[in-house]
Amino acid sequence: MKVLLLAAGLGTRLKPITNTIPKCLVPINGKPLLEYWLENLSKVGITDFLINTHYLNNKVESFINNSKYKDMVTLTYEKNLLNTAGTILANEDFFNTDKPFMIVHADNLCFCDFDAFVTSHKNRSKEAQMTMMLFKTNTPSSCGIVELNEKDIVMKFHEKIKNPPSNLANGAVYICEPSILKFLASLDKKEIDFSLDVLPKFMGKINTFLNNVYLKDIGTIESYALSQIEILSIINEHPAKVIKKNHVITNF
Repeated sequence: MKVLLLAAGLGTRLKPITNTIPKCLVPINGKPLLEYWLENLSKVGITDFLINTHYLNNKVESFINNSKYKDMVTLTYEKNLLNTAGTILANEDFFNTDKPFMIVHADNLCFCDFDAFVTSHKNRSKEAQMTMMLFKTNTPSSCGIVELNEKDIVMKFHEKIKNPPSNLANGAVYICEPSILKFLASLDKKEIDFSLDVLPKFMGKINTFLNNVYLKDIGTIESYALSQIEILSIINEHPAKVIKKNHVITNF
């Protein structure tokens, strides 16, 4: 399975930390955020990554080129930010046209059983064209909140509204079927917002997987500081789910 790690964000809410370092490289317990994604996904057999860059792109490129993952990664520089879906469409040639692919907002810190995530997509209802990772949030009004049917399919999506109906939040990690590429092409625009332009069009067609280990947007100074503490307990309490060693995803 091929994976797009979205890493081009400006990280404005993390200033002054991000004055000199891109958000995707801020250290969590001494390790760059982006490295957690590469480490956890490569340990379940994923070896083909596309990473988009923009802000302080030279530092991201230097990190990759000096890492053990450099032969697994293709870098693509965006002079102008294209948003999530725009980046997918602009790099359509990277993805296999007949196989599902994973989309990851790499400025989140995430641990889960990725094998179970892939299996959830494989066993999805026939109408579903993507699988969305969910997590339970303590601040639902700041997240994209979903409403599910009895098959755990997304029926309604609420993007950062007051008094949302639940605390089940979109984790911004997806496995998409190739049909998503055709839909993006049909929009005939370069800058496409995944939450506003894409997800609403797929209500009733989005399978879900609940990440019950850990997922946090580290976009603020407060959440970033908290992640430094929380990661220690996550690693100690869920070692088997944080990194599943010696196991390879072969479903796709």
